[in-house]
Amino acid sequence: QVQLVESGGGLVQAGGSLKLACAASGRTSSTNAMGWFRQAPGKEREFVAAIIWSGSITNYADSVKGRFTISRDSAKNTVYLQMNSLKSEDTAVYYCAASTTWRPKISATYEYWGQGTQVTVSS
Repeated sequence: QVQLVESGGGLVQAGGSLKLACAASGRTSSTNAMGWFRQAPGKEREFVAAIIWSGSITNYADSVKGRFTISRDSAKNTVYLQMNSLKSEDTAVYYCAASTTWRPKISATYEYWGQGTQVTVSS
């Protein structure tokens, strides 16, 4: 089992920045990739970004390219999502997820999920 705990969400004005963190514990050695997904009210969960645990490969949704950056600190078993130039449409609950495979945009391939952290962007 892998446990994931997100932090760093909050309220920010449009154009501002936030940095989310996802701390992983448990059987992290089985983890190949980490991803961030988000779900806005009344919408389905959508892919945001993912990273191979070695850090060599990343993948982003078109809607966040150039604004968000995913990174990891393997020593801390933590993945980060730096979010810049935030827009009101970025408002959602952000979820961290862990996968033993690499199909970054497919949520069903992620075996472990965190509880989520709320990000609210005011316009």
